[in-house]
Amino acid sequence: MREQGDQPELNVKTVVYATDFSPFSENAGNYARLLALQFRTNLFVVHAFTLSQAALEVEIEGKLKRSKQRIDLQTILNQKALALSSSSLEVVPELLEGDPHQAIPKFADKHGPSLIVLGTQGGGRVARGLIGSVAEKILRSTSWPSFTVGPLAPSVSSSSVALPFKRLLCATDFSPAAIRAIGFALSFVETLGAEIDVLNVVPERAIEHPDRLAGLRSHFYDSLDNFVPARATDFSHPRTFVETGCAHDRILEHVKDRSIDLLVLGIRKTSHLGLEMRTSGAFRVIVDAPCPVLTITG
Repeated sequence: MREQGDQPELNVKTVVYATDFSPFSENAGNYARLLALQFRTNLFVVHAFTLSQAALEVEIEGKLKRSKQRIDLQTILNQKALALSSSSLEVVPELLEGDPHQAIPKFADKHGPSLIVLGTQGGGRVARGLIGSVAEKILRSTSWPSFTVGPLAPSVSSSSVALPFKRLLCATDFSPAAIRAIGFALSFVETLGAEIDVLNVVPERAIEHPDRLAGLRSHFYDSLDNFVPARATDFSHPRTFVETGCAHDRILEHVKDRSIDLLVLGIRKTSHLGLEMRTSGAFRVIVDAPCPVLTITG
């Protein structure tokens, strides 16, 4: 994100849609198409894989330049790209060899500034171990913004013509990543003609006395004024909220109560929404949120 005067600008030239060919990835692909159209960027459809032992032996021994595994995956990937293509959007398929959490961020770096789009089914322990952990590892491994479509996010059809975002929520703790997230959120709402809520959740343990909450609210509102450009009030109609309790619960309650269409999280590894553990708070929010989640890692 960069600024011209006091106007935030979304600096993305490539949307990288990472697919594992699952039904959850299908929905993420439809969002990726709409994002690329909305922000007039390139769209790559990527799939990362590891050669099976049999396929590896075939290619090493030179029996075939490309194994059946590679050919079959490329065929499926080409079909996915074609399904997302249109007269106004060229979609490029890219088959990547390697672990997804390494190959996909590396590809995004090569074509940056990028926005990575991925889907996850998350949910139960077994399902999360198979698919959710891949999405989480990608979030950990990239410095680019990531747009994740969880199992509860609304479906968008392949014929949709506009992103269904009318109100965004930016959950912030005023860390550097959270400040960047506010900039990205403002870029989205200005482009889409949407509105924005900004929420700060204060852990109950941080409030030594009930009277302190009023002071924390005042400090939050003053801090927000320093980070949100004055002109942003003209197009985003920002509303600010301070809640106490568990960040996961308060954020999801706000999403439901205020009919939020996109949640924006600024994530730092040392925060209560950090990515330092596999069972990270951020990923649990993504999985449980009834809307897509844009994460900005700092």
